[in-house]
Amino acid sequence: MKTLNKHKFLLIAATGLMLTFTACKLPDVVQKTENREVPAAYNDMQQDTASIARLKWKEYFKDPYLDTLIGTALKNNQELNITLQEIEMTKNEIRARKGEYLPFIGLRAGAGADKVGRYTNIGAMEATTDIKPGKEMPEPVQDYMVGAYATWEIDIWNKLHNAKKAAVSRYLSSVEGRNFMVTNLIAEIANSYYELLALDNQLAIVNKNIDIQNNAFEIIKLQKQGARVTELAVKRFQAQLLNTQSLQFAIQQKITETESKINFLIGRFPQPVKRSTDSFESLTPNAVYAGLPSQLLENRPDVKQAELDLMAAKLDVKVAKAKFYPSLGISAGIGYRAFKPDYLIRPESLLYSLAGDLAAPLINRNAIKAEYKNANARQVQAIYNYERTILNAYIEVANQLAKIDNMKKAFDLKAQQVDALNQSVDISNDLFRYARADYMEVLMTQRDALESKFDLIEAKMQQMNAMVNIYRALGGGWN
Repeated sequence: MKTLNKHKFLLIAATGLMLTFTACKLPDVVQKTENREVPAAYNDMQQDTASIARLKWKEYFKDPYLDTLIGTALKNNQELNITLQEIEMTKNEIRARKGEYLPFIGLRAGAGADKVGRYTNIGAMEATTDIKPGKEMPEPVQDYMVGAYATWEIDIWNKLHNAKKAAVSRYLSSVEGRNFMVTNLIAEIANSYYELLALDNQLAIVNKNIDIQNNAFEIIKLQKQGARVTELAVKRFQAQLLNTQSLQFAIQQKITETESKINFLIGRFPQPVKRSTDSFESLTPNAVYAGLPSQLLENRPDVKQAELDLMAAKLDVKVAKAKFYPSLGISAGIGYRAFKPDYLIRPESLLYSLAGDLAAPLINRNAIKAEYKNANARQVQAIYNYERTILNAYIEVANQLAKIDNMKKAFDLKAQQVDALNQSVDISNDLFRYARADYMEVLMTQRDALESKFDLIEAKMQQMNAMVNIYRALGGGWN
């Protein structure tokens, strides 16, 4: 009993001594706490908790052709599927970290033979040893063994459990990364789809203007025959017609490239993209409810991803810090061992072992110090990344809200400009027909009218892009 108490005392004393040496003089590191504060509202807007981010993408986008494209992309997009495999890898990392704080148990079996020299201590003992009275030790000595063994590191400082928690945080972070990719993928397809509709309408405008300019060109040729205009006027009208015709092919090329981009996003080879044939100018953007800036912390996947990365980095610091402290390991084994297979199952062949060890770094801890400082630096880095992500999310929303308002005003003014220039085209044609305006006025008016129609389509596309981007900026689409 006294011997047992003595061993206990020695173990406690050794543990206390190790803690004294290892717990003191930890490296100094930078301490920083993340800032989670955001403004109370966007651009001095009235506060409202309603947010379009809570709408599913099928509820937000009403165009059936667009919905079909998005649904196909969520199944077939290669980059998204690559991310899903990365999520599986981080999930497997959890299993690996969990296994480290559980006992390792294994089975072992072996066989061999051993012949030692006669004039050695072991050889001399074997030569004078009888297994049974009158039965000498066999030579060479065979060796058969079967048994089980176990090792277990007692996680007294939660080092292994914290490593597992960090792996869980990184797994959840990868899931949020996938959600953020879904949000961006939906927005990219929607923007490309509306760009395609805009190009269709621009092509229709060009074709219509080609017909108008063809008629004007025929008229100017007749007037030249009647000596009302010179050859210069004919050539200027012809040049304008050729320029407008060349726009056809430039727009058709853009249509081909946009269709290819959409096909790539949905994971298929180039083919025509089915789309709405309705007037692009008549599209009305959805009503936007931005909610509160604080809701970005819950709705934006990239913000949640940065937060989970920060949690993992904090746990990594704890894991690195625990390496300064002693580690306690237990090992055990049990089995049978004999020089003859027939003896394996006899009680005399039983062997077992049980041992514990306490180890701690005392001298030359530079590697552990470097790992601890690196873990803390990564934590500070994760804090800055988290704050930057929140700031970027707020700015994106504020910009898109301003864009929605400004593009609406710009579109209304462009629509008035198009109406005025359409009337001026008719007026200039009538004045030219009665020789009250020269051909340059007609050409300039037609050119301005065409450019204004293009600008009107561009303004509408910017409106629709703002509608898509505010949905993405608020964190909609992944749920």
